[in-house]
Amino acid sequence: MTGSSGLIGSALVRSLRDDGHEVVRLVRREPERPDEARWSPADGCLEARAIEGADAVVHLAGAGVGDRPWTRAHKRRIRDSRLLGTRTLAEAIASAGDRPPVLVCGSAIGYYGDTGGREVDEKGPMGSGFLAEVVRDWEAAARPARDAGVRVVHPRTGIVLARHGGLLGRTLPLFRLGLGGRLGDGRQWMSWISLPDQIAALRLLIADDIAGPVNLTAPAPVTNAEFTRALARALHRPAPLRVPRIALRAALRGFADEGPLISQRVRPARLEEAGFRFAHPDLDTALAGLL
Repeated sequence: MTGSSGLIGSALVRSLRDDGHEVVRLVRREPERPDEARWSPADGCLEARAIEGADAVVHLAGAGVGDRPWTRAHKRRIRDSRLLGTRTLAEAIASAGDRPPVLVCGSAIGYYGDTGGREVDEKGPMGSGFLAEVVRDWEAAARPARDAGVRVVHPRTGIVLARHGGLLGRTLPLFRLGLGGRLGDGRQWMSWISLPDQIAALRLLIADDIAGPVNLTAPAPVTNAEFTRALARALHRPAPLRVPRIALRAALRGFADEGPLISQRVRPARLEEAGFRFAHPDLDTALAGLL
């Protein structure tokens, strides 16, 4: 697994190990523990022993999208960290003697761009913008593994809600102080998923025979205004404020229009077809469980 120290990766490692699975964590430094192996995506280097005979490879590594303003250098970092890492893994898998049967290669609903109020599923067309282009090329970089006969699945993840980390973890302190509020006019759609459902869905993708893109979002997306009201209600705090679009654009530069201000109404059609049962199918249930 790559990206094992992130919000999703660390939770997935715990879940798998709790069930007795052995997880080898790919790290970019010198390994310090027996469960670590070194790789260098920038150089295309990966220790063969890390993937030979593995039951699955899970690729979740990538530079943070919304943790800093989108300078030209950071946009290059976002793109390169995904494409180079995916290509390194896919080529190593393709050349392995004892190939892993599946590559779960991280992706994002950014592929669909701004959908406005229109609902889209995995059959939806590619949208426009920097993130849509990154996701297109990110998924295409896994082609060597697909061409070698490996099942490749792309979990297109939405906003992952967790008590610690991610969007919810960052906004909780403000909402607890009564300083929460909607972003812009609040009409933009947010396609979210709780961290427990994210992990359960990833484990389904590892074990099932699904291939190609799969939306990892809850079946009930909400507008930003609805999210704001639901979180304020769960915390018993007011949320009277509004962050103007101009302030978000000044603070986040290009990310504002492809992050907090974008409208994405995404349906998890393939998860539903696979019979996946959401522990948190709606936002109120998710917030009650997480908080």
